[in-house]
Amino acid sequence: MAVAFDAGASNKVSRDPILVGLWIALLVVALIWVAPFVFIIFTSLKTKAEVTSTGAFMPPVHLAFDNYSSAWNRGNFATAFLNSVVITVIKVPLGLGLSAMAAYALAKIKLPFSKLLLLLVVFGTMIPFQVMLAPIFTLVNSLGLIDTYPGVILPYIAFGVPYQVFILHGFFRGIPKELSEAALIDGASHFTIFRRIFLPVCLPVLAALLILDFVSTWNEFAMALVLLQDQHMWTLPLGLMSFQGQFSSDYGQLNAAIVMTVLPATIVYLIFQRYFVSGLTSGAVKG
Repeated sequence: MAVAFDAGASNKVSRDPILVGLWIALLVVALIWVAPFVFIIFTSLKTKAEVTSTGAFMPPVHLAFDNYSSAWNRGNFATAFLNSVVITVIKVPLGLGLSAMAAYALAKIKLPFSKLLLLLVVFGTMIPFQVMLAPIFTLVNSLGLIDTYPGVILPYIAFGVPYQVFILHGFFRGIPKELSEAALIDGASHFTIFRRIFLPVCLPVLAALLILDFVSTWNEFAMALVLLQDQHMWTLPLGLMSFQGQFSSDYGQLNAAIVMTVLPATIVYLIFQRYFVSGLTSGAVKG
């Protein structure tokens, strides 16, 4: 017993330097990631004179909260914020619902060529949307949907669904088939099984996908720039680009605009972050 105890203590001591090194590396990486956010927040609360007279990472002496109200009014962010909210609130739940139903059908319903269908869906994740901007613009323009909400929401859904189906398909495959078979024997339809059995079970995965989809939709720039040419239809990233072009020398208001743009996505992440790691891990490992 004494020998075993000494060996365990020796192993613990030998691992300590590695653990210390990992913690140091983690702290360094965290500082590198946090530093830009500290700079942006500090600068957003400084006056013009204070921005030039103090260091980048020095906290503001006098909190200039009026930078936020001035940037909001000068950049007309109210309209851009409303457009982003409408597009995101419609696109994210609709895309997740379609993805969940498609993933259930491919995983639990016997369909001819189901593997081929899944392969075609997954192939959609391999196509960068940048190379599709010109065909998408031509298609949306031919349908008369330029500068409209459907003209942006539909392409967003088309490029978001494949990845979500891939994650949810792996999760659904990991759920025992006896659950759905027993429900089918009792007379339940596939829609009832999906709604009452599979949907509650996959809520952590849906929460994780909701975070990813919300952030990517909220911050999407290139496709919105091509499909939304009317300034009154611009989303927040486009409004921020315009504001930066007009008031690039006013660093306080510019950084205040950046904070207001990223704040909603940050709040959504903080609300659902406890589901993030567990949800994606379940979808990626099971099946």
